Amino acid sequence: MEHPLVGSVDSLTIDELGSKISELNKKMGIARRLGNNDLCRQIQMAIETHQNKYAEKSAALFNKSQDGKATNFDQIIDIS
Repeated sequence: MEHPLVGSVDSLTIDELGSKISELNKKMGIARRLGNNDLCRQIQMAIETHQNKYAEKSAALFNKSQDGKATNFDQIIDIS
């Protein structure tokens, strides 16, 4: 479940998303040590929001790189 109060993460780069996820995980550790379960749930939702966008951008980047490779190999390898 994504956090409703997290703003749009569309404008963040993959690196920025990764650092934000890391930062939120550190905060999750603090909240767990303090025993604040309500805060843990809120942070977990924020982490999921960022992870979903990270996965989406990573998949788009991978697909973009695969599209370019397929055409290059078609020209290099002759199976007939």
